[in-house]
Amino acid sequence: MENQELMVRASWLYHVEGLTQAQIGERMNLTRRRVNELLAAALEKGVVRVSFSSPLAENVELEARLCERYGLQDAVVAPTPEDLSHMHAVIGRASAAFLDRFIQVRKPASIGVGWGATLHETVQQMTGASEPEMRIRSLMGGLTRGSEINTFEIVRSLAKVLNAKCHYFAAPIYAGSEEAHDVIMAQPVFRDFLRDGSSVELSFLSVGDVTGQSLQVRYGLPQHVDIGELVAAGAVGDLLGRYLDRDGRPVDHPLNLQVISPDLDAYRGIPTRIIASGGPHKHAILGATLKAGLATVVVTDADSAHWLLSEGSR
Repeated sequence: MENQELMVRASWLYHVEGLTQAQIGERMNLTRRRVNELLAAALEKGVVRVSFSSPLAENVELEARLCERYGLQDAVVAPTPEDLSHMHAVIGRASAAFLDRFIQVRKPASIGVGWGATLHETVQQMTGASEPEMRIRSLMGGLTRGSEINTFEIVRSLAKVLNAKCHYFAAPIYAGSEEAHDVIMAQPVFRDFLRDGSSVELSFLSVGDVTGQSLQVRYGLPQHVDIGELVAAGAVGDLLGRYLDRDGRPVDHPLNLQVISPDLDAYRGIPTRIIASGGPHKHAILGATLKAGLATVVVTDADSAHWLLSEGSR
């Protein structure tokens, strides 16, 4: 009973009256260490329960559950915007904050990136730094037409923000045929570039879906390929231009033999693999990549996180 009384009294003074542990020790004639023990015991035994009134607290809980469910190193969950057209900006802002912290603390020697609207928004919102020895690399071929969301512009912009070295991958995302792919990959310059891309310490990618909202579907597919063929083969979206089924396995379609990017086994060798995407149209492909262990960090929105923890885990 004496310990219970001490716990309650110390907890009240600390949590309600706002006294420091030193002040509580002086008032109750206890050492600071003893006060610390009482406060810890009060939390452990449920005498004191901590709650958060901020809606962001739910997102922190979702992050912890995602990490536990999918074996992730980390997760970032942003609030879902009421207007889904703002999703790229919301995910980009959350990704930029994570990358700012990661780069400042871990200082990776090399970063590999893809392309897309989310990555473009991320780079726009990152804090400038000076990392002249860091290398920023393309991980995949790009669109054959100019665009601010293309791999060349993403790599250039990120290198500029970080004052880092820039390494372009001057190739299209898809070769015209499997034979053309083999000819391209037989060239040492392309083979070496993919090898170096797979050796980066950090990769930052988004995933593509199979709807008309996908930039890849609108601009990246070869003219002779219809997205309906890929869906019929079981595709729910793509990572690195490789179309995957619901379990994160490449579908049986010739396009996956034409893509110019690291294969998934090589990609899995990258220590930190960030995938940043959100919105209902990305649910299936996000779930597929997480099931297959293709990400070590995910950045998404709250509604998508709820889906990944319910429907996505089935």
